[in-house]
Amino acid sequence: MNIPFIIVCLYIVLLFMISYYAKRRSAGSATNYVLAGRQLTTPLITVSIVGLAVGGASTIGVAEQAYKVGLSAGWYTTAWGLGAIAMGLLVAKKYRELNITTIPELLGRYYDKKGMIAGIACQILIQLVVMSLQYIAGGSILCALMPEVFTLTTGMLTSAIVFIGITSIGGMWSASLSNLLNVSLKYVGIILATIVGVTHAGGMANIQANLPANVPYLDMIDGVGILGIISWIVVLVTVNLSLQSIIQISLGAKDVKTAQRGFIIGGLMMLPIGFVSALLGVIAKSMFPNVSPALALPMTIMSLDPVLAGITLAALWAADVSTACNLLLSSATLFSQDIYKKFINPSVSEKNFLVTTKIAVVALGLLTLTLAMTISGIISTLMIGLSLTAAFSVIVLFTLFAPGLCRRNSAFYTILTGVIVLILWQTTPAVRIFPHVIYLEWLACLATFFLIYLVDSKPIASTEYAN
Repeated sequence: MNIPFIIVCLYIVLLFMISYYAKRRSAGSATNYVLAGRQLTTPLITVSIVGLAVGGASTIGVAEQAYKVGLSAGWYTTAWGLGAIAMGLLVAKKYRELNITTIPELLGRYYDKKGMIAGIACQILIQLVVMSLQYIAGGSILCALMPEVFTLTTGMLTSAIVFIGITSIGGMWSASLSNLLNVSLKYVGIILATIVGVTHAGGMANIQANLPANVPYLDMIDGVGILGIISWIVVLVTVNLSLQSIIQISLGAKDVKTAQRGFIIGGLMMLPIGFVSALLGVIAKSMFPNVSPALALPMTIMSLDPVLAGITLAALWAADVSTACNLLLSSATLFSQDIYKKFINPSVSEKNFLVTTKIAVVALGLLTLTLAMTISGIISTLMIGLSLTAAFSVIVLFTLFAPGLCRRNSAFYTILTGVIVLILWQTTPAVRIFPHVIYLEWLACLATFFLIYLVDSKPIASTEYAN
């Protein structure tokens, strides 16, 4: 176990070295810190979106689900890739041309004040829930693979130190440059572990022979089912169109073409990696058929060569680190830009605004760590919580492509509808007439948006930025 632990320690040291290098580039202004001075290149946009999307859920989460249902679990990460491609093709150009920093800033530009406030609250809530998951995933990875070194609590604390430290030191530059290491490590580690795992398990024929016959483990569709796969795609395309952490990456690009290329290339890179992670879960099922999914994957990895096991461990944790840093930075940006600067201190100087953003990184990091340690249901409600982005996607798409249908009250009532639908879905089984809440969210939010168009005659503010 010493070799995997040493490899993880070396990885942490490298991350902080990159962050201190990035600190120089992020100094001077808040734009440098939260948007990398809008100077990110295509490779940095690519690794940033891959780093955000291919996190703990897309690697260890997919492998654990594949232990139960087979290769079809890989569609989760593929759905992320399709969402990133949709972002690049549909709205990356529009977002970049708006020259904004946050989604609520867009709402404040075109809609009324209450719509902007509702947008701020919901975007921060979504980000905090997803961020809390990263601590749980990071702690679980370290605890499961090195139980003699880490407990779940110490694993979460170690993750918190790295997440908060890297992000607070160098901001977007730190997150983007560290993702060059993170993405390379996670792809190399997971692919190598899967290849060696197939050999270690005696080849695909032997793996198939050791799998239970009552589950379609090697079928690409049947385990999750076509409805489940479509639901993932709808949710994650929706998320890519309107989640602050994703939008912030596109806004950091040096120009429109860079943002588009980065998202499309990143999306293409994501398409196969989920099935590689799923195959690792299937291998775990064939080798350790009678243990819990959470234990099977660590047992499979630690049965490999110690160096490869250490690289794979670092790769799985890198997936979590890369997601967490982007989420933490975007949450802090929402606070500093849309709460502090707009409502608390509108005349704040550039220097103090930068300090406020860094303080927000630390404070929100500690807050989400506390949530992760006290709320146990976050993981199970993650996909449902992300469905709230449907309201933002409806607002954004109409604002950018059909501003004539938008009214000053549209944002507030559409977001309110999204929240009500989510609450009803959780509390009233009778409303669950669709296979996933995302369908009801889209239907209800679209209906609300069109209803406001019919009953409200006051148009949104100037749409010159959207045309």
